[in-house]
Amino acid sequence: MRILLLSDTHSYIDDAILRYAETVDAIWHAGDIGDLAVTDALQKIKPLTAVYGNIDNAQIRRTFPLDVFSESEGVRIWMTHIGGYPGHFDKRVRERLISEHPDLFVCGHSHILRVMRDAQTGTLCLNPGAAGVHGFHHMRTMLRFELYGGKVENMEVIELGKRGALHKK
Repeated sequence: MRILLLSDTHSYIDDAILRYAETVDAIWHAGDIGDLAVTDALQKIKPLTAVYGNIDNAQIRRTFPLDVFSESEGVRIWMTHIGGYPGHFDKRVRERLISEHPDLFVCGHSHILRVMRDAQTGTLCLNPGAAGVHGFHHMRTMLRFELYGGKVENMEVIELGKRGALHKK
């Protein structure tokens, strides 16, 4: 199963994101969607799993949950928007990582791309950075990877270009 993981679009979607969406089996959006037009466009291409983020309005919060717990290809997954990273997890996240013990933890929010393993739980933690044009990040990023046989494999960082060089479509 090939996954495209993005976050923090903040209402922005462009042809580059959509082209990468065509190359996978499923799309995951880790919150701060901004506008349902973003998820509508992604859902037309491939199956979408998404969570809402702190900037998302009531309509988005009615459409998508705060947390998604799932399993795919033998990998137990938890996705939420605000999570932190190993050594700096949000308190709610730290407690659930220990009790739920997912193989893969996915979050957004920071606009900082991170791929790290938590030494305490062994959980692989992913933050795809920000695919949108709003925020302090310099480079727009996403992640693409495969879930196969209980493992996360073939991780790729996708750079979509510098944030400041773009204009909202």
